[in-house]
Amino acid sequence: QVQLAESGGGSVQPGGSLRLSCAASGIIFRVYAVGWYRQAPGKQRELVAAITSAGSTNYADSVKGRFTISRDNAKNTVDLQMNSLKREDTAVYSCNAVLGPRTLWGQGTQVTVSS
Repeated sequence: QVQLAESGGGSVQPGGSLRLSCAASGIIFRVYAVGWYRQAPGKQRELVAAITSAGSTNYADSVKGRFTISRDNAKNTVDLQMNSLKREDTAVYSCNAVLGPRTLWGQGTQVTVSS
């Protein structure tokens, strides 16, 4: 079965850290470009970070220096390390994998930053 599954979401205080993981099954994950997206209530979904199959990365300006995307091809995972979290980082985070015309989405995981 082809699927992406996110994990690692939760609640954290401002300034805290979380690590999200996107695990793939049923596909050769290492050949896919993978992105982490987020959508906050009432806002459009936005790309937070992305990594190509070659390991090149890019980040939204709002998370540069705080978030790090990485992939472990042996484990079929792409992680998002989130540090110095802010209230405005609160959203549902989803991973997306793209290979040519094929696009896969995970179900999403909630991240809440609140004191």
